[in-house]
Amino acid sequence: MPTVVELLIPEFAAEMASTRRVLAAVPDDRFDWKPHEKSMSLGRLAGHVASIPSWLTDALREGRMEVAPGQARENVTFRPVSTAQMLERFDTWVAQAQAELAASSDAALEGEWFMTFKGQVVLRLPRRSVIRTWVLNHLIHHRAQLGVYLRLNDIKVPGVYGPTADEPVA
Repeated sequence: MPTVVELLIPEFAAEMASTRRVLAAVPDDRFDWKPHEKSMSLGRLAGHVASIPSWLTDALREGRMEVAPGQARENVTFRPVSTAQMLERFDTWVAQAQAELAASSDAALEGEWFMTFKGQVVLRLPRRSVIRTWVLNHLIHHRAQLGVYLRLNDIKVPGVYGPTADEPVA
């Protein structure tokens, strides 16, 4: 029977490949675009999506994330200046996460993870739940949001789980 780690590795790789295709579609000249004044800009949202794989590395290495303004790490507040820079960082973060996951064990995934805000613990979960909820599900949610932003800008939306209206079906 495969371990949880062995099951997560191919799923993570597949989601990252799909995510990279969506991120690569983000044009540099639309980073400031917002669908609504309360929404993140296209560049900020893309940077957020690009940084989420690094959270897996942090969850396994450190077991915590600080989200307080001015105290958060660069991978929590990443704001790319270009699509090329964003893809470079994404690729680095994905490679680090894949290596960390491959070197991990199911026992390590049971260890606790904490999210803190201004030093106060606001969330405590097993690391396996962080990978599922705060990394994979969170990334999938925002990747879909990014697809809507692309569509609203009349930019071809790459397929994630199959072709989109922008891709011919063979």
